[in-house]
Amino acid sequence: MKPIFIALFAGWAFTSCAPSTPQTRIEKNPQAFARLSPKQQDLVRQGQLAPGMSPEAVVLAWGNAEQRYEGSRNGRPAERWDYVGSRPVYSADLFTGYGPYGYGPYGYGPYSHYGYGIGPDVAFVPYRIGSVWFTGGKVESWERVRQ
Repeated sequence: MKPIFIALFAGWAFTSCAPSTPQTRIEKNPQAFARLSPKQQDLVRQGQLAPGMSPEAVVLAWGNAEQRYEGSRNGRPAERWDYVGSRPVYSADLFTGYGPYGYGPYGYGPYSHYGYGIGPDVAFVPYRIGSVWFTGGKVESWERVRQ
């Protein structure tokens, strides 16, 4: 039983960490890809956008947006999709070995340490990597971080 559970967990962990690319999104939704014009199909394969593309084509090219906003541009209903990434921010923190939470250097128990120290800390800070503006249900413009 244990080997099966470990194999299933490892398979799940491996597939959940797989990056989403235009090709994997096309394979998951071939009907949506088939509805695009040949020119838009070429752009989607390359992960690129162009004015006039549908939201469906944008999802195939760039994936699902993390944030969606609605509003008005030039007096017309509009929508903006934002895509977000994260950057590591490194710092050093001062900690005490005696504390009320859990085990290890921050708490009680056989593994706690008494005293002070400085340890590394990493926080992942989100930032916007791209945006797409739609008017009339079609891409009006887009921008993304230059790589």
